[in-house]
Amino acid sequence: MNSRIFLFLATIFSGFALIRIPLADTFLASIEPVTTIIGVLAILIFSLVLIYYGVRNLFSK
Repeated sequence: MNSRIFLFLATIFSGFALIRIPLADTFLASIEPVTTIIGVLAILIFSLVLIYYGVRNLFSK
């Protein structure tokens, strides 16, 4: 199995962590929208990459 797939899965999980991290009442509260956007982008991009790899593997020899 390709080891990059596990890296992509770890990136998706870290995207979920960026979305769910509680930054209220801290000095980082002002960057909470930025972490949410980065988390959503990471989830979307790497989910699409995993779907691409799956479809490519399905139709290969």
